[in-house]
Amino acid sequence: MLRRSLSAQTNGEARITDILRSKFPRASAIKVVDISGGCGAMYEVNVESVEFKGKRVVQQHQMINQALKDEIQAMHGLRIFTAVPKVCDGEDSQ
Repeated sequence: MLRRSLSAQTNGEARITDILRSKFPRASAIKVVDISGGCGAMYEVNVESVEFKGKRVVQQHQMINQALKDEIQAMHGLRIFTAVPKVCDGEDSQ
């Protein structure tokens, strides 16, 4: 398995991260990993954002797919993980 520095992002990871940051400005966490060994064929994205609050998981994933629609055309695959932060906009967890 190919290992690289945790702080070094590939160009593809950086590009996808930038797109997701612009589409989800209220995201508390965005992580993009090229899981194809660095060739850019398959990515795993993790996005935690209040923009997902009140949406079903399938709707959250559709939002990610829509944000990355142009990039997805060149990919072999995309793993998507989404979450709503435990505490949103100062609200207490219930």
